[in-house]
Amino acid sequence: MAAILDSVDQRTRLVGENRLEILMFRLSGRQLFAINVFKVQEVVQLPRLTLMPHRHPHVRGVINLRGQTLPVIDLSQAIGMRPLVADERSTIIVAEYNRSVQAFLVGGVERILNLTWESIQPPPGTAGRHHYLTAITRVDEHLVEIIDVERVLAEIVPYNTRIAPERLADPLLEKARGREVLLVDDSSVALAQLRETLVQLGLKIHTATDGLKGLQKLKEWADAGEVLTDKLLMVFTDAEMPEMDGYRLTTEIRQDLRLRDLYVVLHTSLSGNFNKAMVKKVGCDNFLSKFQPEGLVDVVRDRLQRD
Repeated sequence: MAAILDSVDQRTRLVGENRLEILMFRLSGRQLFAINVFKVQEVVQLPRLTLMPHRHPHVRGVINLRGQTLPVIDLSQAIGMRPLVADERSTIIVAEYNRSVQAFLVGGVERILNLTWESIQPPPGTAGRHHYLTAITRVDEHLVEIIDVERVLAEIVPYNTRIAPERLADPLLEKARGREVLLVDDSSVALAQLRETLVQLGLKIHTATDGLKGLQKLKEWADAGEVLTDKLLMVFTDAEMPEMDGYRLTTEIRQDLRLRDLYVVLHTSLSGNFNKAMVKKVGCDNFLSKFQPEGLVDVVRDRLQRD
């Protein structure tokens, strides 16, 4: 779908403006769902599906797309709805998350929409599918539910947070014990992965579920007279969050004299050169794709070496 690819090519213009583009689609009913266009590589009709023995119930099979073998995940079934029909008329969304590419079987794609993060809200606690949502928004009076794809993928391939004992024995990491970090992410799965990894280093964890809450927490500490570079070893922020994204959060940190010297890590499920370029543009100190426990250790070591 050329419109999607053109939109992805122009995504750098959204960085720092607290905006995003979502791809809206339907699953097995009338409800509208969405994911961030940044993650989407293409939308195509389902190629020939090959069934695999002992596959996860939500994986319908694998396809070969231009020489690449990809799993096809029934996104409707994965979030607790009825399974979709998989045939030659079916639509798949090919997307990259956490350094892997997979295809999501959907009921049909609607359109791309450019929004501000201020118009994206956390899902209400009463939402029936809130377990699989990171946010909601309204488009033409219709509710759009933004799916927590990280949770979907973590249930199919559980993430690992174990750090090798020989890494933990590194004398430099002893300097991390008792220090504090702030984790900012709207995905409970990502927060849990970060927490479970970093507590092995003896770090004290603070969390916020979007960029605005993270910024408010930082400013409250600064208003109370705390020296933030003494209090916090570092800040980890997701890129895409309701209210305020990680790019804008980093920009706000750099513009506040009390916060500007904090060590900020962009921790995102989108990998590749795009985010590396954006790290430099908005002023992050480091970048890491999600679900890399050993990579987290490397980032902490980099910060400690600067003391």
